This record gives sequence, C-alpha cells and structure tokens, in this order.
Amino acid sequence: MSEPLSPVVILDKPQLADNIGAVARVMANFGLSELRLVSPRDGWPQDRAWAAASGADWVLEGIRVFDSVAEAIADLTTVFATTARPRETRMPVRTPRESARLLYDDAASGLKVGLLFGGERAGLETTDIALTAGIVTIPIDPRHHSLNLAQAVAINAYEWRTLILDAPPPKFREGAPPASNALLLGMYEHLEAELDAGGFFHPPEKKPSMSQNLRVMLGRAAFSEQEVATFRGVIHALAKGRGRVLEKLAAMKSSPAGGGGPRSGGGGAEG
Repeated sequence: MSEPLSPVVILDKPQLADNIGAVARVMANFGLSELRLVSPRDGWPQDRAWAAASGADWVLEGIRVFDSVAEAIADLTTVFATTARPRETRMPVRTPRESARLLYDDAASGLKVGLLFGGERAGLETTDIALTAGIVTIPIDPRHHSLNLAQAVAINAYEWRTLILDAPPPKFREGAPPASNALLLGMYEHLEAELDAGGFFHPPEKKPSMSQNLRVMLGRAAFSEQEVATFRGVIHALAKGRGRVLEKLAAMKSSPAGGGGPRSGGGGAEG
C-alpha cells in the first residue's frame, strides 16, 4: 500500500518570518511538505524564514498564500482546527493522537486532509473553526499552557509520523466520502442567503452567531457530495415555493375581488 498523502498545514495570519521557518523545519522533520499561509502579517516571501527553516527549503518554496481560511481549505475534505480551547463551539474536541488517526484513515482513502493553526497571538476566529470538522487540543499542563506555533505543529506532525512508521491498516470507509470544504461552504452560503431573504436572522446583530451555529450543526453530518446536492435542491425547492406563494398573494391583492377577502355564500337580510 502506498503511503497516504500527508496533511496540509495551514497557518492563519502568522506574524513572524522566524515562526514560519520554524514550522517548515518541523514539518520536514516529520515528513510533511505542503504549507499554506493565510494573510501573513508581513507578506510573503520573507528572507528570515529561510534561516529559521535550517535547510527545509522545499517546504518554504512550495508555500501558497490565501486571503481567507475558507479559500485555503476549499480543496480539502477533512480539516481539524488546532486551538487551546473550544471557543464556545459544540464541536468534537480530540487530542493530536486521536485526530492523527482520523486524518490517516481519510488520507488512506484518497481524501485530502489538513491541520489549521491560528496566529501567534490571536489564535483562530470562531467563524473559521466552524468551517472545520473538529478541534484538536494538546493536553498540556494547565499551570503553564504557553506553547509556540512550531511546537504545536511539531506535536501534531509527530503523531502523524508515528502512524506512517507503524503503517496501520486504514479503516474501511463505508459509503461515499465526505464533500470538500468548497462544496460545503457553497451549501452554507446558499442556505444562509435564503434564510436571510425569509427573515430568519432576527435580530440582525445575532446573524453571525446564528450562522456559525448552523454551520457547526450541518458540519457534524459529514455530508457527501450527493447529499450536498440533495440538500441544496431542498433549499431551492423551499425558496421557489415561497416565491410562488408570495406571487399568488400579490395577485390576489391586485385582482378586483382581492381586497375584500373571503365572501360568504349566503345573501344579505331582506329589507
């Protein structure tokens, strides 16, 4: 059996070139090669990254830069967000060892997988975490939970590497594989647009949290491509049906008999 494709590492808004280089170094140590950056603070490329990478030039030379997390993970199927805390989202929370096994099984089935890491100070936005399949939290001592970016990547990369070296048989996947993040995002946006048109997001200031909750709920279902297509068909049918009802009501109001409402069948009292 050929070795599964290793996870893509995505760094959201990294600040320091030295940290990007250090991440490339540990990725190379454990056999990971594809690194993506989302809106690096100082742009890309940055000369200092090569010095910190200690020779892992192929990782830095292959870096791709994106404007948003959604764009960076669009072609991936299973992505886990590595963060120190769940940030009020009802999502599965796993250790790096547990998540590595899940990523390995999906990668061995031919799916493209990834690990998302937040910036050095701010971490990950809750809206970006909601785009992933779950949360990875490193079980460190609560008395000192300071862990730098390269260390967090190293721990997750190490767990992946142990599975490659042990070469466990991949678990048999039942049914169709899950849809890519690009298809899921399109489904979310389609649903939210129709809900917005229907007045669901009320009051307006609650729209971001309501939208996030919807994405987390639907994300747990692990839709296949066919299921995404079916669900979008459902959204379209409901929206079209609502449009027909509104057209019918408008026609009734504009018709000569439309303004009087229902009429009784009996005649009036005789004078």
